[in-house]
Amino acid sequence: MTLREDPGVYEDKDSHLPRVLTIKDFLALGVGTIVSTTIFTLPGVVAADHAGPAVALSCLLAAVVAGLVAFAYAEMAAAMPFAGSAYSWINVVFGEIFGWIAGWALLAEYFIAVAFVASGLSANFRGLLTTFGWTMPASLSNPLGTAGGVVDLVAVGVIVLVGVLLSRGVAEAARVENVLVVLKVIAILAFVGIGVTQLHLEHYTPFIPAFHLNPDGTAFGGWRGIYAGVSMIFLAYIGFDSIAANSAEAKDPAKTMPRGIIGSLIIAVTLFMAVSLVLVGMFHYHHYASVADPVGWALRHAGFTGAATVIEAVAVVGMFTALIGMMMAGSRLLYSFGRDGMLPRFLGQLTPGKGLPNHALAVLSVIGVVIGAFFPFKFLAQLISAGTLIAFMFVSLGIYRLRPREGQDIADPAFKMPLYPVMPALAFLGALVVFLGLDIQAKLYSGGWFLIGLIVYLAYRIRHSALSDQGH
Repeated sequence: MTLREDPGVYEDKDSHLPRVLTIKDFLALGVGTIVSTTIFTLPGVVAADHAGPAVALSCLLAAVVAGLVAFAYAEMAAAMPFAGSAYSWINVVFGEIFGWIAGWALLAEYFIAVAFVASGLSANFRGLLTTFGWTMPASLSNPLGTAGGVVDLVAVGVIVLVGVLLSRGVAEAARVENVLVVLKVIAILAFVGIGVTQLHLEHYTPFIPAFHLNPDGTAFGGWRGIYAGVSMIFLAYIGFDSIAANSAEAKDPAKTMPRGIIGSLIIAVTLFMAVSLVLVGMFHYHHYASVADPVGWALRHAGFTGAATVIEAVAVVGMFTALIGMMMAGSRLLYSFGRDGMLPRFLGQLTPGKGLPNHALAVLSVIGVVIGAFFPFKFLAQLISAGTLIAFMFVSLGIYRLRPREGQDIADPAFKMPLYPVMPALAFLGALVVFLGLDIQAKLYSGGWFLIGLIVYLAYRIRHSALSDQGH
């Protein structure tokens, strides 16, 4: 029989985490994590490589799938406001082994995402320095063994800085997050405002280009090109999991969690579609091929050099918001594993006085530094999407196990996923379709990650799981 966690045990274990986060904080956390480096890069890449002007449709369809899953997340978070999001929920509704699978998938997301965002911030920061004629030596700019690099010093610095900030308390981190998110949204709106004055309607036709295969065998144009774009854009939208991971620290979670999750996704898709439409309207989509910073490139080539520099500078600062969100959520997930004895128990210990999972935060910071600063990780990046999509499928199906228990041993939440029982199935199928659209490498690497996870589970859980100790 599969062991399932008693939700009352989680309520007791997480009761020491201070509930200080409001709807405003969760909106900032969600928008800050979703609208990160990707909004300044992915729309141009997807337009040039896959969808043409229809990149906006890729953004919309990815958001529809994410939105369906977000409704499931909102109900789960309202009913079970525990640290660890999908890992803890699946432990309760499906059992320990399935909770491990979902949690292990999310661990891949957070380990790699912390390194991914830190390295992206470093690259953009160094690019910004070059506009002032300053250049960092290659040995301190690139990972070990890459282009003469020894360590990415900026990536190390920002991870340590955010780790120190979070160790002081989530309320203080949330205040910084709120300010930076506002600045970043202003920068995006400034780009849109300037860009709409430079649109050329002929760049939108044909809106869906004719289908053909790229030289590397990937799809361009037609609905297959849009579908390929969905799988890439979806990487940006997975950030709402970072909201759910912090639900144990939410004020009135039955209201704040659904509004934070769904509200941040609505804001994010609106900004993504606006940036996408403006980019392809300013210049023909083929101009963005191999352009790492399409937003800055478009502004500079339209004659707005000063605006490009300011917006890119704000974008670099704004990337801290994604790092704050990822490190906050990732540390809560590691804490949850330690809390349950699924990984070393010191990860589940809270610091005296503050009641914060700083042990887990320190371990996450070290792993992020190692991956982001010393090893090239580009080939692992799609694990972020692959692992999270697996967790999304579990959460969507989990609604069917949750509903019969609501009002029984699990609280009856104020928010419930609409159109039950149809919408959970649609959310599952949507996540599955996006997962199937990932390239073969992402699927192979995710398989390898799960093989490692199975070994860890069998080797460690048998002797240390808190649930086994209880004899459930």
